[in-house]
Amino acid sequence: MKRTLVITTAIVLAASLTPAVSAATKEPVKKCVKATAKAHASPSIVQPKSIAKVLPKSFIFITNCGNIVVETVGDKAPQTLTALATLASKGFYNGTLCHRLTTQGLYVLQCGDPTATGTSGPVFNRKPWTGIPDENLPVGQTITYPAGTLAMANFGKNTNGSQMFFVYEDSELNPYYTVWGRITSGLETLRAIAAVGAVKQGQDGKYYYNGDGFPIQAVEIRRVIVR
Repeated sequence: MKRTLVITTAIVLAASLTPAVSAATKEPVKKCVKATAKAHASPSIVQPKSIAKVLPKSFIFITNCGNIVVETVGDKAPQTLTALATLASKGFYNGTLCHRLTTQGLYVLQCGDPTATGTSGPVFNRKPWTGIPDENLPVGQTITYPAGTLAMANFGKNTNGSQMFFVYEDSELNPYYTVWGRITSGLETLRAIAAVGAVKQGQDGKYYYNGDGFPIQAVEIRRVIVR
């Protein structure tokens, strides 16, 4: 598996994804409501220069499919949690679409890019943030990223930004991605989203089921509560 956990795709409006699938369309997750978010440019937010005096203990992701509650690792990833809390409190994640779902070999839902392309992250005055250093890497673990893990996606060493992945089944990856939390509620929702599948655009312009692509069940992060 390549180090990077990002995928570059054409921006696709979530509302139009499901009808475009050129195969028997699977049933959407019953508890989800229609996503209304659209891809947009990353807002400009000042990057924190120091670690927060009080680190968040939990993040609650309010989505169109229900809440996903995450308990943080605390002082094991202070720089990561400071950055994520800053982004969440400034509304960076509000109205964003999760842009990647993998269902073969790697079992994650990736979110956190307002452009929904997998190529963007936080900016300030039109310039990218300095990469957040890697922290709490699961070196030596039997299962590096077990089900329920929350970890940062990156482009390489110390390049973490705003993108993250929710692990819904045990996944074996090289220990290159900062682990910053554990899902305490909402794991079954993620599994239901994964069961609907993912799609990828073919050369003919149509979308086909794929083990790595845009989730058919559009997932919208409406806001994030930090506690």
